Amino acid sequence: MDELYPPVPVRADGMLDVGDGHRIYCQEAGNPRGKPVVVLHGGPGSGVAPMTRRHFDPEAYRIILFDQRGAGRSTPNAGDDDLSANTLWHLVSDMELLRERLNIERWQLFGGSWGSTLALAYAETHPARVSEMVLRGIFTVRQRELDWLYRGGAANLFPAEWDAFLEPLENTEDPLAGYAELLHSPDRAVRERAAIAWSVWEGATVALLPQQSFVNQYANPQFALTFARLAVHYFGHGAWLEEGQLIRDAGKLAGIPGVLVQGRYDAVCPPITAHQLHRAWPGSELKLVEGAGHAISDPGVIPALREATDGFR
Repeated sequence: MDELYPPVPVRADGMLDVGDGHRIYCQEAGNPRGKPVVVLHGGPGSGVAPMTRRHFDPEAYRIILFDQRGAGRSTPNAGDDDLSANTLWHLVSDMELLRERLNIERWQLFGGSWGSTLALAYAETHPARVSEMVLRGIFTVRQRELDWLYRGGAANLFPAEWDAFLEPLENTEDPLAGYAELLHSPDRAVRERAAIAWSVWEGATVALLPQQSFVNQYANPQFALTFARLAVHYFGHGAWLEEGQLIRDAGKLAGIPGVLVQGRYDAVCPPITAHQLHRAWPGSELKLVEGAGHAISDPGVIPALREATDGFR
């Protein structure tokens, strides 16, 4: 991956108390006097990935990363925790608290998939605090997007994998509701089995060409339980958004430059969402990457992201 900068070490890290019994893990890298950028991970339960720091010129950027509530090294972990104080708007508030704590006036937002959802929600709430946005694999949690991935749309492309996704469910009429029930079972073995099946479905669909490494990563029980519980919790509530809200309110982003990097053959977050957001967001640029799916490692995605971050530095 020559398009990435060399490994960027963490310069400082620690925990931030954000209330409600939650503490989020945060880290900084790069130039402490550089252009601030905050990285918003996907999932919503995946957590900070060291590679993400390498999308930015460490001489030019002050790179800030954090594990969202319940994910990664943040506490408590969502694998077994009560999730009532874990919503999209809690995360938006956490970002504002972090920005204020770091004494940052405005920062660039960088996120993919669920990270793009959080970026849009934050920017539409606090547009004066955002300098630019670089988003990948756009996801806005509309019902049509959830239906595509979790109610049979993508099954037309991945029929065997879809059968495996449905296998743990007694009632397949609404897989989201079925998985919510399983993931709240008092039996940890039931929860883990369901979490692995949920997560492996995404691991099987994320890349343009099948990659067993993704399936293995998503099948890890410790990762899967956090990943699945948070995803089902958020998606089952429509991320506490009004239907179509993030695209409807994209006019609030006028004056904020943005680059949308989207794989042409993204089976997790199909390009129609990026196209509609681009049309609704004045001043945005859509980069449709031919020959790419949803995975950041698919051909052409990382170079497009680096071109965007280099362009904004």
